[in-house]
Amino acid sequence: MDILVIIVLIVAILFIVFTIIHLYNNLVSLRNRVKNSYAQIEVQLKRRNDLIPNLVETVKGYAGHEKEVFENVTKARSNVMNASNIEEASEADNQLTGALKNLFAVAENYPELKANSNFQQLQSELTETEDKISYARQFYNDVVYKYNNACEQFPSSLFARMFNFHEAEFYKAPESETAVPEVKF
Repeated sequence: MDILVIIVLIVAILFIVFTIIHLYNNLVSLRNRVKNSYAQIEVQLKRRNDLIPNLVETVKGYAGHEKEVFENVTKARSNVMNASNIEEASEADNQLTGALKNLFAVAENYPELKANSNFQQLQSELTETEDKISYARQFYNDVVYKYNNACEQFPSSLFARMFNFHEAEFYKAPESETAVPEVKF
């Protein structure tokens, strides 16, 4: 009988140890996926930031007097590049998106510019990059959702606190894009 009790205790202890190892490794894996998915957003933002100077120079040739629009794009681009955390990056990214919308609105006033092949190519690449950024943001938020659930749900929440795992921040859309549009006829 003593041997049976010892075997059961050993099996129980091994089960507990392997469960703790599994929960810890799952938290580490999810935390690394959060970091990786944010890095993917940064890759796309970098691509967009590399395209913007070419786009601005192309538009400047046609719309030289729209100085404020170019300054806003340049300033917003700089803010994206200098962001140090998710919240700052999200805010700067949203500013840049708005500045680019204004830049394209200016371009609408110049038919020769819209017909320019360089402008069309840059606009197409920027649109493609915006789609990739949108997908990367969505993926990031999905991963953050899974990670935060693991940090909050029992029993992994016990180990999350014990091993200093903290909830990650979601990538947020600007309030202007979440507001209900007003429709008038």
